[in-house]
Amino acid sequence: MSQFKFSVGLGLLWAACQTAGAQTSDCAAFAQAAPHGMSLQTEWIAGDTQRPPGMNAGPMLIAHCKLTGRMQERMGQDGKAYHIGFEMRLPTAWNGRLLYQGGGGNDGVVRPAVGPQAAPGYALNRGFAVVTTDAGHQGPTADFGFDPIARTDNAYNAHDKVAVTAKELVQRYYSKPADRAYFIGCSGGGRQGMMFTQRFPSYFDGVIAMAPAMRVSKGATIAAAWDTQALQAIAPTGANGKPVLSQALSEKDLGLVRQSILSQCDALDGVTDGVVSNPAACSFDVSTLQCTGAKTDACLAPGQVDALKKMFGGAKTSSGQPLYFSWPWDPGMGHPANDWRMWKLGNSATEKANSRHVFLMEDALQGYFVTPPDRSLSIYQFNFDRDPLRMDAHAWIFNTAEDVQLKGFQARSGKLMFIHGLADPIFSPHEMIDYYQRLRAHNGARTEDFAKLFLVPGMGHCAGGAATDSIDGLGALVDWVEKGQAPQSLVANGTAVFPGRSRPLCAYPQHAHYKGTGDTENASNFSCR
Repeated sequence: MSQFKFSVGLGLLWAACQTAGAQTSDCAAFAQAAPHGMSLQTEWIAGDTQRPPGMNAGPMLIAHCKLTGRMQERMGQDGKAYHIGFEMRLPTAWNGRLLYQGGGGNDGVVRPAVGPQAAPGYALNRGFAVVTTDAGHQGPTADFGFDPIARTDNAYNAHDKVAVTAKELVQRYYSKPADRAYFIGCSGGGRQGMMFTQRFPSYFDGVIAMAPAMRVSKGATIAAAWDTQALQAIAPTGANGKPVLSQALSEKDLGLVRQSILSQCDALDGVTDGVVSNPAACSFDVSTLQCTGAKTDACLAPGQVDALKKMFGGAKTSSGQPLYFSWPWDPGMGHPANDWRMWKLGNSATEKANSRHVFLMEDALQGYFVTPPDRSLSIYQFNFDRDPLRMDAHAWIFNTAEDVQLKGFQARSGKLMFIHGLADPIFSPHEMIDYYQRLRAHNGARTEDFAKLFLVPGMGHCAGGAATDSIDGLGALVDWVEKGQAPQSLVANGTAVFPGRSRPLCAYPQHAHYKGTGDTENASNFSCR
């Protein structure tokens, strides 16, 4: 591995690249083509010798050149050093396409640029050049929020710079531009995908936004505080007399809710199979589970019923004004393979909660989503009348829920695909449905020409749960962009919970319905209604 830093003018660099052999596919030599102001490392990875970092199983990677770069190095207002970091992997067997792999959480780390959300396998192994970024700051906490430039980099600026740089590096490495450019990301990465369609609509031909964090800086984070406070209020106390959040609902309590939803709504899609594929027809009432006497495993205590009704009804002000969306009663929330517990409750046996709402969302709330940052603001003490106003200053540059015109993206025939789990514990599927309905209200019938929504019964946040959660959305997107084949459904396969099962994910508002004959584990025996 070698590292080079250059301050050559772009004009001289371009001239040098035109000389015979100057622009080469040799990985080590390519570092010398680093644009002005960029630090670049290169590493040649032979085929079938490595898996992505942290992966001990699964497919080996094909032969490719790995680039690790940084640009726009600076000293922040908070006294910390910053740069925009990125990784890019350029396969020898290139298919002519570029994939931008979205991030997630608070970002701050450069993830392996292999395209892991391109099931099955990796986008890199399918021939895509892939790029990722840390979004302009280093470290996964929200401490970067104390620097105003880092805030802007994370919201959009770093992504602009990395997308432009990636296209330039592709041009130099392969001596031709990418034929097509795609984006795929979930959660914060889904928000980034929506951001590109709005702020930089010419950059990508196709975008997949999974469970997008479209209102996270004034919406889903408020809901996290709302749910945490509702559960904390009913949590039993530990030996020291303090509430233990994780014990507000036991595994048996969650399993009871799951089985009750299934009993009422599972068969509405024509087959009893452990999922609710027709959520619009499901009208579950958790009040029916309330104990009439002492609490047992067969019923819920009144406080538990009230907390669940409060949570699934959505966050509100004291006057009843909605601050976020309600949630569907999907049975996936009660399955141990789903991440619902770890987001809402955690599993800590002490008063020190480890739910992701507490340790992840509170960090972002304090450091990034309120202006100015406030490390004293507790998710347990969030005031739903006063504190949302502190989120306005940042929400307008970060959130992506308002633009339903997408004029620039439509003008260049861009294609936008949404995928969202119906048991997602952090971003409500009702929020996703609301955005898509507003798209249709504004754009009418032509919405189907550029945007599709696919809901995944039972799936948690981005993947996992009691669901068919292995989905080749990228393949369908490529066919839509390059062949004009708009997907009316996606075939999804089961993984841990339903191995061997396949189901069609139908374009909203349709749902998968069993035809009445044939193997119920085979997608071909279901139709979209």
